[in-house]
Amino acid sequence: MKSPEVAFVSKDRNRLTKRFGTYIVLLVTIGCQLVTSNAYAGQGKLLATPGVTQIEGTGGSGIVPWASLAGYASRDEIAASTFATRVSVDDYRLNVLGMAINLYDRVEISFARQNFFLKYAGQEIRQEVIGFKTRLYGDLVYSPYPQVSAGLQYKTLKDRDIAETVGADRTDHGYDLYLTATKLHLGLLNGYNFLWTAGVRSTKSNQLGFLGYGGDRQDSYSLQVEASAAVFVNRSLAIGLDYRQKPNNLSFAKEDDWVDLFIAYIPNKQVNFTLAYVDLGAIAGASDQTGMYLSITGYPW
Repeated sequence: MKSPEVAFVSKDRNRLTKRFGTYIVLLVTIGCQLVTSNAYAGQGKLLATPGVTQIEGTGGSGIVPWASLAGYASRDEIAASTFATRVSVDDYRLNVLGMAINLYDRVEISFARQNFFLKYAGQEIRQEVIGFKTRLYGDLVYSPYPQVSAGLQYKTLKDRDIAETVGADRTDHGYDLYLTATKLHLGLLNGYNFLWTAGVRSTKSNQLGFLGYGGDRQDSYSLQVEASAAVFVNRSLAIGLDYRQKPNNLSFAKEDDWVDLFIAYIPNKQVNFTLAYVDLGAIAGASDQTGMYLSITGYPW
C-alpha cells in the first residue's frame, strides 16, 4: 500500500503529465498552422487587428479585452482561434487554455480553462470562463470613431475551499460585464500605427474569481476601469502596456490593480506570440507579485 506522501507525489505527477500533454497537443496544432495556406484563415481584416488573446479568453491584449473580436473574420466569414497562456510570478502560476469563435465580425464566443497554482502551498484553483462579446458599432480602422463592443464573462469556480476560507460572498459562480472602445490610428505617431483601448467593467470577482465573488467588505458589483495602448513598430511587431483596476471586496487581503508591459509578434494570420512583464501587486497577502507572461494564439480558420 502506498504511503500518503507517495500517493500525493504520484497524483501530482500524473496531473503535471496530463497538463504537459495538453500543451504539446496545442503547440503542435499551432505549429501545423504555420505551414498551411492562408486560405484557412479569415482574410477580411488587416494583420494584427484582432489583437492577441486576453487572459480570460476573449480577443484583446494580455489582461484587457479590446473591442475587436478574436479572429480575422469579415462580415461574411466565420473564424476560430485557440490559445495557451502562462503567467508566472513570485508565489503563483497561472495556466490558461481556450478557444474563441468569431461569427461574421459581429459576435465572439469564447471559452477558457484557468488553473491557478499556489507554488509554496502546493494547491490548485480551477476556474472556467465562458465569454460573449458583440460589436455594437464602429470599425477599428475605417470609421472616424472607435469600435465599441459589450461583453459578458460567466465564471465557474471549480475549487471553492480557499474562497470560502477568505470570506467570499459567493463561491460557485459569478459574472463580469464590460463595455470597451478601441481605435487603431494608422501612421499617427511619426508614421507608426497607434492603438488604444478604454473600457469599464462591472464585477464582483476577487482576483479574477479565484477567491470567489464579492466579500465581507463589499458584496455588490463595482465599476472598474481598464485601458491598453500599443505602438506598432512594423506590421508584425507591437509594444504596449495594459492597466486593469481591481475591486477590493475582502478584508482578508488588499487587492491591487494590475499592469503589464508587452511585446506582441504577429508574423501572419495563423499565429501570434506575446511576451510581457507583469506587476500584479499583492495577491492573497503575498506582496509584490511580479513576473513573466507568455501567450500563443493560433487560427485554424
